[in-house]
Amino acid sequence: MQNKGLIKLFAVLFGIVSAYQLSFTFFANKVESSAKEYAKKNVKDNNGRELARFERRYLDSVANKEVVNLGIAKFTYDDIRDKEMNLGLDLKGGINAILQVSVKDILIGLSNDSKNEVFREALSKADEAQKSSQDNYLDLFYDAFVELSKGNVKLSDPNIFGATKSLRDKINFNKTNEQVKSTLQEEINSSINTAFEVLRSRIDKFGVVQPNIQRIGTSGRIQVELPGAKDIERVQKLLQSTAELQFWEVFTNAEVIPFFQSANMKAIELLKGEVEKEAEKVKDTVKKEDDIDDLLGEAKDSVKVETQKSLFTYLIPIFQQVSSTIAYAKLQDTAMVNSLLADKNIKSLLPKNLRYAKFLWDYKPFTPERTEQNKDQELTPMIGLYAVKSNRNDDAPIEGDVIADAKQDFHPTRANQPVVNMQMNGVGTKAWGKMTTENAGKFVAVVLDDYVYTAPSVNEPITSGSTQISGGNMTVNEAKDIATVLKAGKLPAPARMIEAEVVGPSLGQESINASIWSFGLAILLVLLWMILYYGKAGVYANIALIVNILFIFGILASFNSVLTLPGIAGIILTIGMSVDANVIIFERIKEGLNAGKGLGVSVDEGFSVKGALSAIIDANITTLLTGFILYAFGTGPIKGFALTLMVGIATSLFTAVFITRLLIDKSVKDSEDLTFNTNVSKNWF
Repeated sequence: MQNKGLIKLFAVLFGIVSAYQLSFTFFANKVESSAKEYAKKNVKDNNGRELARFERRYLDSVANKEVVNLGIAKFTYDDIRDKEMNLGLDLKGGINAILQVSVKDILIGLSNDSKNEVFREALSKADEAQKSSQDNYLDLFYDAFVELSKGNVKLSDPNIFGATKSLRDKINFNKTNEQVKSTLQEEINSSINTAFEVLRSRIDKFGVVQPNIQRIGTSGRIQVELPGAKDIERVQKLLQSTAELQFWEVFTNAEVIPFFQSANMKAIELLKGEVEKEAEKVKDTVKKEDDIDDLLGEAKDSVKVETQKSLFTYLIPIFQQVSSTIAYAKLQDTAMVNSLLADKNIKSLLPKNLRYAKFLWDYKPFTPERTEQNKDQELTPMIGLYAVKSNRNDDAPIEGDVIADAKQDFHPTRANQPVVNMQMNGVGTKAWGKMTTENAGKFVAVVLDDYVYTAPSVNEPITSGSTQISGGNMTVNEAKDIATVLKAGKLPAPARMIEAEVVGPSLGQESINASIWSFGLAILLVLLWMILYYGKAGVYANIALIVNILFIFGILASFNSVLTLPGIAGIILTIGMSVDANVIIFERIKEGLNAGKGLGVSVDEGFSVKGALSAIIDANITTLLTGFILYAFGTGPIKGFALTLMVGIATSLFTAVFITRLLIDKSVKDSEDLTFNTNVSKNWF
């Protein structure tokens, strides 16, 4: 065989590269095992959600720390995680979810938020009908509208769809309800397609391998599979966020405090009836308990009832230094605060300068630190409240459509604090420069989906078009997700997760264990058979087979391919094909030996095109073509099988023909006795 040196060099280098690529999987598993141990030490009750939270905390803490030092190169956990062997949903577990794009919100948007009574009532009826019907939402809405309108109101009415900006060129007053319905269906399909592409873009940047996203018919439902994902809350936030980014001017606590004080007094009146009802309820309870105590002859302390509630019972205003945060509240009290601030009696107390103030909560609660003053108290999560300077139409001065790029980074001066850096386009740069110039020395809030992510003080005008989201307790994953949704764009309508199935690690582990058993058993039987039937030549074929397996996994790891359960089946199949090639070659060599030819001549003929090589190439090419077709037209598991099959065919052809030949040629050169059979198999077949 010619060019033996080149083939040896290629085989050695290929083997080293494969082992190098697979080493990242070993290192990543080691770090992740440490994260699991850390979580188990900190969670006593084996709560799955808490375990996942502590695992994430540990992995976030080492994300940018050096965890591997090979001497010539150093790697962080993020580096090795990007290079590790990827496992599919069936092996690694993950999340399987179905989202429903809100057709109702699409219709409301197309109608420019019409207040027409018939339109609104038809939407309500469609909502109710959808609970017990499999029909699509537009059909339910249309039937309800026709029934309620009784021919007096048309969908093309200027107060509904007839004069809206988005439909002005498509719908006029002369169009029938059926024609308008057809146009609406086209617009809904377009919006769902847009939502699908936005979700696909977000998922592609989520950090999982081989995510699968597909539409379910024309129902507006979208199925999503995320291998390896464990944090269902994070997935919900990422997929359900409409990504409506806004920049607002902010009222300070000093400007809002006088209103809060007036609101507090009004709230006492509003809550008086509630306190009286609670007192009466407690009184009845105490009376019943007293009756029981009288019968039992026991004494019991009286129950004190809080006699006065106010806004400040639930809200803690900030009276000290000037701040963009105007108050804090316990997380469980936010609904009551929202209710009170939205009450028309309290809203009427807003002074002229606060007339269009919009109260928004911080995006994330925090737990106060333990101090001497509260050491005996139970610490409950708190959340900050802001007041942004809105207007009659609730239009933000700057919105997210001006963001040209967004990416997760770390704060330049605060070590390991994740941030989201954003760059605006030309229009945004000009508007941002104007806004920061007018608010120098004041506060500006960055709001995403009506939650305040940061509200810093503007030290000086920013004319470069760059800005930053830097929430104080933001995690790396949260920063990545915010950057992802901003870059992907906002959804045309909210997407609600109506079903979420978590494929737990137990199912994935069972699949892995079963696969390892089948994989190991297949290899063991093949290895034993080759040695039993071909003797020393079988040992050479087995060495080539092991090298082949190393090459397969090395290639999959190098190209960030995904290993699935069908993929393992493909590898097992290629193992059989690899051995089959050696069997054909060895049988041709045996034919030459039986014909009285020398060992060297028989080996040359066995590995030649006239010998076994043509049959081997034909078989591998036909199987390779099948693999190409399966990969091109298949989806999900079929692609996983086809990928490993094609990779395995290429590597098995190389190892069976060249690696085995090198070993046999060396044996022939050293004058070893190669008979291509054993005493046991000599007279078989």
